[in-house]
Amino acid sequence: MNLLILGANSDVGYATARLFAERERANVYLASRNMDLLEKKATDIAIRHQIKATPLFFDATDYDTHQLFYTNLEIKPDIVVLCFGILGNQEDAQKNVSHAREVIDTNFTGALSILEVIAEDFEKRGHGVIIGISSVAGLRGRQSNYIYGAAKGALSTYLSGLRNRLAKRGVHVVTVLPGFINTKMTDGMDLPEKLTATPDQVALDIHKAFQKKKNIIYTRWFWKWIMLIIRGIPETIFKRLSL
Repeated sequence: MNLLILGANSDVGYATARLFAERERANVYLASRNMDLLEKKATDIAIRHQIKATPLFFDATDYDTHQLFYTNLEIKPDIVVLCFGILGNQEDAQKNVSHAREVIDTNFTGALSILEVIAEDFEKRGHGVIIGISSVAGLRGRQSNYIYGAAKGALSTYLSGLRNRLAKRGVHVVTVLPGFINTKMTDGMDLPEKLTATPDQVALDIHKAFQKKKNIIYTRWFWKWIMLIIRGIPETIFKRLSL
């Protein structure tokens, strides 16, 4: 089994790579921009789990390189996990359209670009699993992060359409909807401890979704019920809330 992690320097990406190497004996491609950090992680995984781990440079927003990046993979992956993304700053994004575009392009456009390349290959081969990490932030707009939420909402819709397109071709697409995660991206944020997952917990949920061929999962599981409540609040009330 061969696994490609896009955004492997992220905490969740690295945790997922380690878990699949351990549980599935998967050889892993670790793709991200910081090669120094990536090479250390690849060496650690390879030694720890006695599998092949290959670090690769990948830039989510350099769209013109995506086809060549995938074409150059010596062995094509059986599983792809898309982990890259940025939270951005809501206030900056409201005032500066270039920052808003950075948030949207990284979280959505970059994902669309590389996944279309991968989907074409998987469709021709008639098998494969694509796992995309979106966010519960994309399920309803909130004043504190609606530009990030809009990008993740677009990603969730895209993954739904991709799943519909590829299901009849033997390719499975999983949408992962995390709530709060304790990662570098949320460092410094005051997150509620009982509602916040670790990267290892998210990786476990991703692996279970892979094993059970789930279509959509929330991680942790209780976010399904939290979001059911939040999405059920009438708009006349919701618009007055400070969220």
